[in-house]
Amino acid sequence: MFGNVPRRRRLSLRNNHDQQEYAQGWTRTAHKRSRTEDLNRAKRAVIINNIAMAQAKIHAKMNEAACSKFSRTLSMADRSGRLLESLDQLEMRVEALREAASDMEQERESILEMIQSLQNSQEMRNICPGEREELSLTANRLMGRTLSVEISIGTIRNPQQEEALQKATSMIDEIVKKLLSDMESGRQQLLALHAACVTEAPPVPIDQKFQAIVIGCALEDQKKIKRRLETLVRNTENAEKNIKIMDHQKLEDAKANGGH
Repeated sequence: MFGNVPRRRRLSLRNNHDQQEYAQGWTRTAHKRSRTEDLNRAKRAVIINNIAMAQAKIHAKMNEAACSKFSRTLSMADRSGRLLESLDQLEMRVEALREAASDMEQERESILEMIQSLQNSQEMRNICPGEREELSLTANRLMGRTLSVEISIGTIRNPQQEEALQKATSMIDEIVKKLLSDMESGRQQLLALHAACVTEAPPVPIDQKFQAIVIGCALEDQKKIKRRLETLVRNTENAEKNIKIMDHQKLEDAKANGGH
């Protein structure tokens, strides 16, 4: 390679050649080192990225589980709330139904009382027999149709309330039986029983024994007992009025016929 070149020149060229080879070798080494470092950096980047992805997946699963549990809890609470709201609405409808049935029951009692009052009224006695018979048939027909309407409102009672209701009913029934023989005394007893059922101060003495019994009854039974007594008191008052009217009419008839 260096045969025709002077020795000094050959040494110079050789040195340059060695330097070039050295430089090339160093460059190759540097490139190799650079590639190795690049590969290492790439590997580290991949590893870091994989770690980050794994952590992200872990956090995502944790959040998903938490959100799923939270959503499920909210859903259950929401369903429970809707069911409770539905039950509250149904409870109001049930109470409204019972109140409506109670109003119908009172209306039935009021109609029956009015029919009986018309049948026993003085006006019915003052008309001619033919018209009285026709009106009586109509009243009886209305009475039968009214009685055909059956309304039943059940009341939940414990044994003590059941016993108290039986005692209260028995006491009223006994007084009703006595009305036929002594209406005035029976009416006073009814007033004493009714006074035991009212909250305001009554103008008549209170039957303390009956009051203690009524307090032991269920609330709905207390209302029914009070209504029954009010009806009985009105009926006795009307009966007394009719008796007085009839008695007065007999006296007038006796005077008109020349009696003393």
